[in-house]
Amino acid sequence: MTDSWATFGADLHLEPVGTGVRSGLMEALREAVRSGRLTPGTRLPSSRALAADLGVARNTVADAYAELVAEGWLTARQGSGTRVAQRSAPRRAAPVAARTRPARPRTGHSLKPGSPDVSSFPRTAWLRAARKALTAAPDEAFDYGDPRGRVELRTVLAEYLARSRGVHADPERIVICSGFVHGLMLLGTVLRRRRVRDLAVESYGLDLHRDLLIGTGLNTPRLELDHLGSRTGELAAMRGTGAVLLTPAHQFPTGVPLHPDRRAAAVDWARSTGGLILEDDYDGEFRYDRQPVGALQGLDPERVVYLGTASKSLAPGLRLGWMVLPRGLVGEVVAAKGASDWMSGAFDQLTLAEFIASGAYDRHVRSMRLRYRRRRDQLVAALAERAPGIEVSGIAAGLHAVLELPPGTERSVVQAAAFQGLRLEGLATYRHPDAPVGRDALVIGYGSPSESAWAGALDALCRVLP
Repeated sequence: MTDSWATFGADLHLEPVGTGVRSGLMEALREAVRSGRLTPGTRLPSSRALAADLGVARNTVADAYAELVAEGWLTARQGSGTRVAQRSAPRRAAPVAARTRPARPRTGHSLKPGSPDVSSFPRTAWLRAARKALTAAPDEAFDYGDPRGRVELRTVLAEYLARSRGVHADPERIVICSGFVHGLMLLGTVLRRRRVRDLAVESYGLDLHRDLLIGTGLNTPRLELDHLGSRTGELAAMRGTGAVLLTPAHQFPTGVPLHPDRRAAAVDWARSTGGLILEDDYDGEFRYDRQPVGALQGLDPERVVYLGTASKSLAPGLRLGWMVLPRGLVGEVVAAKGASDWMSGAFDQLTLAEFIASGAYDRHVRSMRLRYRRRRDQLVAALAERAPGIEVSGIAAGLHAVLELPPGTERSVVQAAAFQGLRLEGLATYRHPDAPVGRDALVIGYGSPSESAWAGALDALCRVLP
């Protein structure tokens, strides 16, 4: 008998809206049992947790559970919760001989980093902002737009980024893009046109970013990391390097901040060589042990490009990001983006502008900061109790944590987790191809599971740790 629980909404693709919510929920549960997605003995989330996850009344879930118990699909016992009933398998007809592919293992939980809890997207507040933005939108907002993005969004972003991240910005220096990857692609194109040959990247990071830069014609030499962040003092010796990509607030994936001396060294290098720093501030708003450190861009707005996104604070599906550019770079980036703002929908931009201006964005970030801090604390507490030999490294920030493993165990732990239906990623996944083999560790994304799935995911993690 297992207490694991596959993420309910994602597994059943259930959207209980409109009429017949209870009957739709009941049928989805029956089908999950029939198909084997919910195996006998599987413990279901509490009616309160599932109702919150699906956005329905608790009584709706409780009534559905009660009816399925009466029908024999589920069982409910005091102190044991609601579980899938133990049932004998029905007789099957003799199978027709045919070539079949081996079944892929089901993924019950995912702790891969890089995504927030999208089930917590503030739908009601977003809808309220969308209605107000649509009502107030001028007619020209529905025409082809300024490739820099809507001025309403650029204006509120300038104020918000200055207040929350210490970014020196004005609306004329901001260009809206469709997420960080789109912004990086544009910058890579511009730098190659400027005859930049090499753009240094941190020795641990996303291969997607390296591949994208290589696709624009740039080389991506590695900049080594240690417990103080990237060794920016070594940039001066990297001949031919005209730019560097850094994650100074919370290095991804190792989780360390860039030391103040190394921040200064990076800016000094850029000033003395005419180089450019690309600052990826992907989760700078989520710091739990102290106030977030201000953005590197504030030290020299003419040598640092600040890149931010709504992907971690709200949802990746919005496809909204922004660049705060040095004045001399704005025209070239706009030209690379094209004559019209075809990559960033005006309506979503107007909605986000209203969402920020109304204070709803600040409230949502504060709420999620508390939630993610609580999850990280629960992760640390669970490890102390059930896997005391495993340490968490990096600062208390962001949506992921690094779990240090005994030497030589990273691959086997990831494989064991996959066998149990748990998606994990090891630190080696993010190592630069030219970097030496480093320590064994896991990069645990505690942001992505829904509230009802988090406890099960954490339990599954502890079971596979050495």
